[in-house]
Amino acid sequence: MPDVARCETSLRELNQMWRLIESSAKMNCPAEARLLLPAMVATRTGFAHLEQALVANLVQEKVRHVLADLGTQARYAIDILVRNLFERTADVGFLATDVALCRFVAGLDDDREQARQRLSDYRDKYTVYDEILLLDTEGRVLVQADPSTPVTYSRDPLLQQTLEQHSYHETFRATDLRPGKSRALVYSHRMLHPDTGAPAGVLCLCFNFEQEMNTIFAAYRDPSQRANMLLLDAQDHVISSADPLWIPAGVRVPTNADGQPHLLMFGGREYLVRTFSSAGYQGYPGPAGWKAQLMIPVDLAFRGNGEHALAGVEPALMQGLLSHAEAFSPPLHELMSSVTKTTRTIERIVWNGKVTSAANDSASQNGGGINKLNTVLDQITETGERSDALFSHSIQDLYQTVLASSISEAALTSQLLVDMLDRNLYERANDGRWWALSAQLRRGLAQPSDAQTAAMAEVLRYINSLYTVYARLFVYDRSGRIIASTGDQQAVGQFISGETLTRVCALRSELDHYPEPFAPSPLYGGQPTYIYHAAIRHPEQSATVIGGIGIVFDAQPELLNMLLSGVAGRAHMRAYVVTPEGRVLSSTDAACAPGALLQLEAGLLAQACAGNGASVARILQHDGQYVIAACTRASGYREFRAADGVEQPVIAVLLQAFGPVRHELPRAGVRIERLRDSGPDFAIFYAGRTLMALRAAQVQEAVPYAKVQRTAGAGHPARLGMLDVPLAGGRKHFVWVFDLALLATGKPGLVSDNSQVMLVHQGDSTIGLLVDDLHSVQQFDSADMTESPLGAGESALAPRLIKANQGNVLIQEIDIERLFTKLRA
Repeated sequence: MPDVARCETSLRELNQMWRLIESSAKMNCPAEARLLLPAMVATRTGFAHLEQALVANLVQEKVRHVLADLGTQARYAIDILVRNLFERTADVGFLATDVALCRFVAGLDDDREQARQRLSDYRDKYTVYDEILLLDTEGRVLVQADPSTPVTYSRDPLLQQTLEQHSYHETFRATDLRPGKSRALVYSHRMLHPDTGAPAGVLCLCFNFEQEMNTIFAAYRDPSQRANMLLLDAQDHVISSADPLWIPAGVRVPTNADGQPHLLMFGGREYLVRTFSSAGYQGYPGPAGWKAQLMIPVDLAFRGNGEHALAGVEPALMQGLLSHAEAFSPPLHELMSSVTKTTRTIERIVWNGKVTSAANDSASQNGGGINKLNTVLDQITETGERSDALFSHSIQDLYQTVLASSISEAALTSQLLVDMLDRNLYERANDGRWWALSAQLRRGLAQPSDAQTAAMAEVLRYINSLYTVYARLFVYDRSGRIIASTGDQQAVGQFISGETLTRVCALRSELDHYPEPFAPSPLYGGQPTYIYHAAIRHPEQSATVIGGIGIVFDAQPELLNMLLSGVAGRAHMRAYVVTPEGRVLSSTDAACAPGALLQLEAGLLAQACAGNGASVARILQHDGQYVIAACTRASGYREFRAADGVEQPVIAVLLQAFGPVRHELPRAGVRIERLRDSGPDFAIFYAGRTLMALRAAQVQEAVPYAKVQRTAGAGHPARLGMLDVPLAGGRKHFVWVFDLALLATGKPGLVSDNSQVMLVHQGDSTIGLLVDDLHSVQQFDSADMTESPLGAGESALAPRLIKANQGNVLIQEIDIERLFTKLRA
């Protein structure tokens, strides 16, 4: 962490400077500085503790955010993979019941070429498979989709294991079913004799595992390639590696599932590591023990923290967002508060020192000592400002690193959401096209009868039991009348819309489908959803459309599940799927239901639409909050969305809120130019958000407002409480504290962490005055004075104005006699 090392060096230099100032005061003006030395020692010690805390926090925050970024990528990678494999478990269960294939395996139909064509048709629609095989119970290969890698016989034990199971069997290893491959991911299911129900053979779907992993690595690996993404097995051996030349498959690597900031050694190099297992999907846990992992060498981990991600943010917007730093980095906010308190202490020490110096200057016999004290005070001021600037700069830089990390995470999450949606809808488009080829459905529409209708209904029911993401499956004839349906039977006898029927009948081939735009449907209880359609063709005249199949996506829970998996319980983060116009399809925001219009900054959605698949992320104001907004347009998966105009374009939107918009942010203090070295000294301060001044000779010192003891009971309306002032011999003297803003302007002052109490005196009387903050001690003479237009009348507390900075800054001078007179009255 080179920036932390540079910060450490600068902090050591400042610590030495504090020691030099302390030593200089002891040697050159010990009498004048005796009251300041204890406070100086305490301040130096406080800064030393803050230095340690700053470096520790810098390191902790940097490590935490590197691990968070790694964890986000790992979690998304394993979730995407498991969701994909869940679909394979449903596919193999359905295809194993295909009547034509079951008849072929059972020996009731010997048309091998027709069976091969059916497997090829399936692979053309579900392009995630690189091979499909049918075997008999003895292991002989009856037919395969890919003749380029011929297999005639298999001795793999997965065949017997599959025959003994009622559900799918999942195998990942080397197998003679895929010669020439070191491993294969095979989903197998037994096939039953159509007449006897006895096991007749085995169906094997071979998932194109390497291609899928390369797709995931390309989408979710660190773009800078400083980290390597891995898929691990239950024994922590590498299954797949995004960079096999760096970390090859087969080796065992250290893991970090709990996310603790450990440095882990691998191959003679130290790494930061994050490991994630899948929580499962729809009850499917994924292959046993599989997990995704990101590994980044520690010497590369802290390069490129995304400083440029915030380059275009308006300063006012950034200032407003950073005013909520406590929400996104509590430790650093606490540290910044401690630095601010220490800086305020230094300012108060210097201010008190200047006041004391001014009061004693004319009475002192040793003007040189006073001058030396003022020099020490100037050095304290300068070093205090340097210390504050260094701490503030380091913390602000880290805040921005945290925000840049949040922007990156939001962009990646929005990308994940559209990726999940496209992968899900890819399966829906495939399902409808394949089920339209079902022999039972084609025969049932071509030769309608009560028995055929019942058979079609049973086929739909079985499919729906395997594919639980559907709310309803239905079949309709050439007129558009629904003749069979799952779920409630109220849909039977109803008609689909004329436009939909026209579109379905116009589909040119078995590879085409028609998706209805996301909209409310009576087939989904009046709620909005996607409905995918495919044409069912005559069993003997494939050019003739005799009806269609419609599959109703269970959009409400399924889309919400995707969004929630992306948000993953993170507070103040909301996720949406919207159209390019901002119309909401689904949302984790209860106040933004489907159909509502999401109001975003002008041009944000348009910018997301301009780059297909590219994320747009920025800081902006939304709904009265400072938010990070990220938008990604769905770009498709495999051949899905490859053709324009078929699928409805959608955008995923992530909004992470950090706090309400601040309309009044803290303003920078006014800097007063030093013009004179003669004339009386004035103690300058803020009261009622206005610059005011008192003669320094009338001020004793300033103390934090926190020391005031509040009192109950009647009294002067400006009286706030009491303050104990220590006297010689350890005695205490209590003085009343009054609100100067209320006395001078008629409006009460606002108490904050910067509030101070000035002890002022007239004769033997001493009181405390609440002020907003201290400013400085400056010299002005009569040439800098003018009558105040607000000072007419004996009751006005500020009859004169001090003209500072060539008259550009006006300071109200409080008349101490009028003040005491007003209080006595």
